Amino acid sequence: METASNPKEQLQELLTDLLPKKFGRQGLLWVGFLIVVIVIGLYAYIKQLRYGLIVTDMRDFTSWGIYISNFVFFVAISLVGSLISAVLELTDVKWRTPLVRISEIIAIAAIMFAAIIIIVDMGRPDRFWHLFVYGRLQSPIMWDVIVITTYFVISLLLLYIPLLPDIALCRDEMKDVPKWKHNFYKALSLNWTGSKQQFRIVNRSIRILAILIIPLALSIHTVTSWLFATTYRAGWDSTNFGPYFVSGAFMVGAAGVIAVMYVLRNHYNLQKYITIRHFDNMGRLLVLLSLIYLYFNINEYLVPAFKMKVLEGAHLNELFYGTYAPMFWSVQILGMIVPIIVLLFKTGRRPVPLFIVSILVVVGAWFKRFLIVTPTLLHPFIPMQGVPESWLHYIPSWEEWAITSATLAGALLVITILVRLFPVIPIWEIAEERGIHILKHR
Repeated sequence: METASNPKEQLQELLTDLLPKKFGRQGLLWVGFLIVVIVIGLYAYIKQLRYGLIVTDMRDFTSWGIYISNFVFFVAISLVGSLISAVLELTDVKWRTPLVRISEIIAIAAIMFAAIIIIVDMGRPDRFWHLFVYGRLQSPIMWDVIVITTYFVISLLLLYIPLLPDIALCRDEMKDVPKWKHNFYKALSLNWTGSKQQFRIVNRSIRILAILIIPLALSIHTVTSWLFATTYRAGWDSTNFGPYFVSGAFMVGAAGVIAVMYVLRNHYNLQKYITIRHFDNMGRLLVLLSLIYLYFNINEYLVPAFKMKVLEGAHLNELFYGTYAPMFWSVQILGMIVPIIVLLFKTGRRPVPLFIVSILVVVGAWFKRFLIVTPTLLHPFIPMQGVPESWLHYIPSWEEWAITSATLAGALLVITILVRLFPVIPIWEIAEERGIHILKHR
């Protein structure tokens, strides 16, 4: 496809291709579907508030269910912001540019709903403020709150600051938008004029935030793993959990970016900007992260299986041969082994097969978090005796599924709205890479 040679024409082409578009029929149907799922979830949550956590299948033993599994999943997905925005930025990987904003949008949506699902899991959300008034630093949960809050703020800045030049372009170039939207862009642009000093401040800020977010990203999932690993429970009592969680988070985060970039590329006709090369590179990155995660999986299961302590043995037998065996082996094979095999070949890193593989990885990652939480809780140190039969098993109620589905739909809705409001690919960065200075050619 031919590209204009004149800088002004090139800039106009970028604006035409990359400025936000109006929702079409498909977009409206998609938003409508997400809202329906959210409304059903809200109804289920109102019922939970009215009657208490008894409407769930969580009991004295399985006190964490799919809510906490979902929380760990959202935290994992959120790490993609640091992977694409920070790690690849600091290593000066040029091809990352069209994917940066996609990854940051995913990170913001995920971390928002990680916080929300924790509140949902509380039997008395009206007491949430107690965490700040009576919180104790000796508690790993308090560490998690501090890290998540800090990570959210840094991620928000890492999304917003690089957006400033593009928000100003939306303000100046999108003439046919409603007045409220123009005022919205005007307020968010913070009087951006495109001066050299402003660009210098933005570039310096991006660099600083990229450095800050890497230790925070590692901390957030390490601390989340400590919520499990600091207990003596079989299946959680592991020094491997920190790197195990971090490697798995990077893997599912990369898969999430691939899935979203595939959908956006096709829906907004971004083939000129998100190319086959981007899919190939992301496929290579995903297979590397999958191999690292496979290594930690082998460590996580091989060592306890070799020692076969009584409780660890019961837990592993439940995973390998028992009730959870179909889910466990499906996650290992379809969510990790198959993707590794497919992605080792160049044809497997083409857009369509890579998209399918990324969906397998994301779905497998969610069920992997379920397997980390639930089977362990059903194997306590004290035998479960003299309790109702239903307490010996955990099958999420429809309310739990509805609320969990609503949080997933909510995250997708946030991504959809942000993609609708702002350029999904950084216009000014693409322009600078092509030698087009927005300041001179507005």
